Amino acid sequence: MIQIGQYNTLEIIREAEQGLYLANPEGDEVLLPNRYVPESFQIWGKLEVFVYLDNEERLVAVTDRPHVTRDNFAVLRCSAVTDHGAFLDWGMLKELFCPFKEQAFPMKKGGWYLVFCYLDDKTDRLVASSKTNSFLDNKELTVEEFEEVDIMVSHPSDLGMNVIVNGVHSGLIFRDNIFQDLSIGDALKGVVKKIRPGNKLDISLSQIGYRNIEPNADKIMQELQDNSGFIGLTDKSNPEDIKRQLQMSKKTFKKAIGTLYKKKLIELKEDGIYIIKND
Repeated sequence: MIQIGQYNTLEIIREAEQGLYLANPEGDEVLLPNRYVPESFQIWGKLEVFVYLDNEERLVAVTDRPHVTRDNFAVLRCSAVTDHGAFLDWGMLKELFCPFKEQAFPMKKGGWYLVFCYLDDKTDRLVASSKTNSFLDNKELTVEEFEEVDIMVSHPSDLGMNVIVNGVHSGLIFRDNIFQDLSIGDALKGVVKKIRPGNKLDISLSQIGYRNIEPNADKIMQELQDNSGFIGLTDKSNPEDIKRQLQMSKKTFKKAIGTLYKKKLIELKEDGIYIIKND
């Protein structure tokens, strides 16, 4: 199935007066209009195209690259407001529509807004919504404490700055953890500082790499101290065993023990990890 609102790699199957017809392996076809046809091409060659509905509600392929794709967030400028809703500039010939019912507050021409792009099931049109919280879900978390995550700044609150975590969860950077200017739409790296009751995520801004795994290293050291200096886990242990005992992924575990080993705080043996005691 050709994916509307996303990039598709399709095969050129024939040339027509109005452009090139492209198809996926299942035989679904879409037109690439003449204005997007490359100078050189070969029948049965492949092209990466973006697919959406044009101004006449026809499925069309283009070589333009939009500022946002389906099921993603972006900050876009409002270019017009009509009786039906707002139109946003997303770098395409046909602008992205945001109905009034999907506006967190009334949009104004020239304003910039954080929106989520999604496919309207009834019309197959791509539309935008500035009610971004509606597209975030913390019921089942896909992150854990001390994990490095991708964040996008969403909107300020009395407590600090709300952020979108890995494109799927909502999180909060508390005011006393903000040490730099943040603007809505900023894309940054962060760390899950704490998971509060109700799966609320506390996020901190931190450097990538060494400092991000320090909390996990401390957690392993505490586990060692609580268990007479030994943990029966190694880098070959089952990921589920690591998660059950330490509440962290195997990847995070390996990084953390690597840090402790380099600092000569632990000894790695075939049966597990031993703390090195300083006499």
